[in-house]
Amino acid sequence: MTRPFPLDTLLNLAHQKNDTATRKLGTLNHQEQTAQSRLAALQQYRRDYQMQFEEAAKNGMSPADMRNFQSFIDRLDQAIRRQHQETDKAHSSVQKGRHELMDTTRKMKSFDTLAQRHVESERKLEAKSEQRLQDEQSGRYAALHATDRNSEK
Repeated sequence: MTRPFPLDTLLNLAHQKNDTATRKLGTLNHQEQTAQSRLAALQQYRRDYQMQFEEAAKNGMSPADMRNFQSFIDRLDQAIRRQHQETDKAHSSVQKGRHELMDTTRKMKSFDTLAQRHVESERKLEAKSEQRLQDEQSGRYAALHATDRNSEK
């Protein structure tokens, strides 16, 4: 009978942590992609609005309309700066998540290696035990037949 792996609880915990880190990294990647998409949309909207402003300025506009356009472009620029910060923050979180996943994967593989060594060791012990039993049975059989031959003489 093979002995259970003494670190089985830690092995299972390492697998759970690795699964959690994998899911977390997936979520962080999605958040980063969303932040980048928002940034790209804001930048495109700003370019479009800038073009509208330039077109309106060519055709002539009142000073109040010009201030409104410029004020809105300034607010867009602020939103773009904030979104840049969010994108940078999301990117940093993804990097941390990757490092965490690499760490949990390394630990999980270490426990897997220990578990494999344990299984191999147990298999070798079991094979030795079986060989010992077979040797004992062969010895008994040979002794029994030797006794039978001697009594026949």
